[in-house]
Amino acid sequence: MVDFRRDEDYSGTKPVEERHRIDELRLDGWMREYVEGYEGPLTVLQFKGGQSNPTYRLDTPKRSYVMRRKPFGKLLPSAHAVDREFRVIAALGKQGFPVARAYALCTDDSVIGAAFYIMSMEEGRVFWDPTLPSQTPESRRAIFTSKIETLAKLHQYDPEQIGLGDFGKPGNYFARQVDRWTKQYRASETQHIPEIEKLIEWLPRTVPEQARVSVVHGDYRLDNMIFHATEPRVQAVLDWELSTLGDPLADFTYLLMQWTMPGLHGADLKALNIPSMDEAAEIYCKATGRPAIANLDWYFSYNLFRLACITQGIAGRVRDGTAASAKAMESAKRTVPLSKSSWDYARRAGAA
Repeated sequence: MVDFRRDEDYSGTKPVEERHRIDELRLDGWMREYVEGYEGPLTVLQFKGGQSNPTYRLDTPKRSYVMRRKPFGKLLPSAHAVDREFRVIAALGKQGFPVARAYALCTDDSVIGAAFYIMSMEEGRVFWDPTLPSQTPESRRAIFTSKIETLAKLHQYDPEQIGLGDFGKPGNYFARQVDRWTKQYRASETQHIPEIEKLIEWLPRTVPEQARVSVVHGDYRLDNMIFHATEPRVQAVLDWELSTLGDPLADFTYLLMQWTMPGLHGADLKALNIPSMDEAAEIYCKATGRPAIANLDWYFSYNLFRLACITQGIAGRVRDGTAASAKAMESAKRTVPLSKSSWDYARRAGAA
């Protein structure tokens, strides 16, 4: 959500980069043992998108799979949790929520050098540009509605009833998240940013009361989902690395941030037939049966703070040589602008 890109820039695959090569013979042997219905031989490509966990397309004569693995090398504590990704998509898939099929998880680093999991390859469309230039006005409205209603569906599940009752820690989600991202920021810190220091002091003192607990995705945005090949509906939500139990408003206000970012911000939404921010909130509130959302400035400040900490983490991985994307340097440069924007929203929410 930090910026928008052309769909073709990040869609599709490329040959596996040298630094991301794996032992394909060992992977083939492991899949023969643990992936139901697997038959080789195996062809391995790397997806262009994705900065956190390197993601591969695995093709066989009968079907295709996707592998997500932890990066090689030094990692931040609790980051790149592919085991959590696997667990949540496995649980949600059983409920009929649109996710890829979870086949198998490997936590043995000796197989390919890092933990990984295998899921189904979902064929469809990924959109990176939120103005959806390739779509008709009717389809744009339907795509945005499907995206919002799918998030609302996620937030309606009772975590206990779907086997995820222990997927997150108790207590106020925002307080935990501010603490977590502060620690992640400190672990990756490469420069002094005054706005971040003020946010680290202000945000914990002003966290809103949490009304309910749900599964939260943690990075719910347009390019983290696959849409049906011909229909304007979500077929699979991807990239569950940051998922946990928490306040559903964290997820939804993160999604609303897109209306304030380059791409939708300043676009002629009426001409494009894309819902306005207020209309997006109405769609979500109607689907979840909740009242209007108050104090958006606080939530926007929090979301930008979290993004700043994430991009600082990318900067740290660039420094340590473990960043998984050629575009990582671009993301790392966004930390200061995001910090300043977060503090601007904090001031609107009452920070001095």
